[in-house]
Amino acid sequence: MKKKVVVGMSGGVDSSVAACLLKEQGYDVIGVTMQIWQDEEPSKTEENGGCCGLSAVDDARRVAQVLDIPYYVMNFKSEFQQNVVDYFVSEYLSGRTPNPCIACNRYVKWESLLKRSMDIGADYIATGHYARVEQLPNGRYAIRNSVTARKDQTYALYNLTQFQLAHTLMPIGDYTKDEIRKIAIEHHLPVASKPDSQDICFVSDGNYAGFIETREPDKVPGPGNFVSEDGTVLGTHKGIIHYTVGQRKGLGLSMGHPVFVSQLRSETNEVVISDADVFRSELFCNQINFMGMEDLKEPRRVWAKVRYAHQGEWGLVEKTKEDEIHVTFENPVRAITPGQAVVFYDGEYVMGGGTIL
Repeated sequence: MKKKVVVGMSGGVDSSVAACLLKEQGYDVIGVTMQIWQDEEPSKTEENGGCCGLSAVDDARRVAQVLDIPYYVMNFKSEFQQNVVDYFVSEYLSGRTPNPCIACNRYVKWESLLKRSMDIGADYIATGHYARVEQLPNGRYAIRNSVTARKDQTYALYNLTQFQLAHTLMPIGDYTKDEIRKIAIEHHLPVASKPDSQDICFVSDGNYAGFIETREPDKVPGPGNFVSEDGTVLGTHKGIIHYTVGQRKGLGLSMGHPVFVSQLRSETNEVVISDADVFRSELFCNQINFMGMEDLKEPRRVWAKVRYAHQGEWGLVEKTKEDEIHVTFENPVRAITPGQAVVFYDGEYVMGGGTIL
């Protein structure tokens, strides 16, 4: 009997080709678009665009018609609000810089979608991520880098569980973006030339601070002091939610030389300023998720990335508590940011990762 797979279709070319490839491979394919952020007003929905706008539903439905597969829209608004939006706002208010895509992947695109898919008899879910899922010789499942480093999305997937990975297909990880567009053209998919979505889907204008001020106006901290590393007051900032570690531009400080944000102190509402660029050789992280290995029994040399666009650096990882890892880098790393993820790699495979403290 053919295995049934639910493909999360965002209306973009990647997820559309994922559905196409799986149908060609003989799977019983069902297309699903997740309603996570759509406003009730079409004009507002269209503003959000990306993988969340009305056009995403229209495009995904048209692709499903071309592929001759069933297509549904499922409502995940409450799950998205709780696990992504509320978390995003809370982290910024606490002086940390969150990664909402990682939270969305773990708790909405996988946890919620997988449960609902299995409830309707599906064996797998599938996405259009540039990554691969493989079972290692030790029996564990791990995310493997895609064949195209330029589009690799493994960093944002490090937090998936073994159960989720065992029921996940990622068919486009073996292709480059150009090859994906070529497949879309060959199969007459109407989204073949659609541009990639950018930015966080629920903050389409990139104004994170404005979004938070609208959501939680009573909780947003007001202006406070810019201070130097030794506590000297340098000026007034407009609120810690407007800044992130490593930031150089848009500070409004006339120091006569470049300065950088080195720390956000939510408890005192201070933004710490450094004259030197912000490089560190170590970090601590918690909320650990192990993927390619079951646990970290002894210190180990790994390749680590501290943000999505980071090229990575060699470091020694060592467990210091049950849910805490210390990372010592061989070369200093710029702008290690609390709230972001650090992801560990063994060659092309994700070993695991955690949230930077």
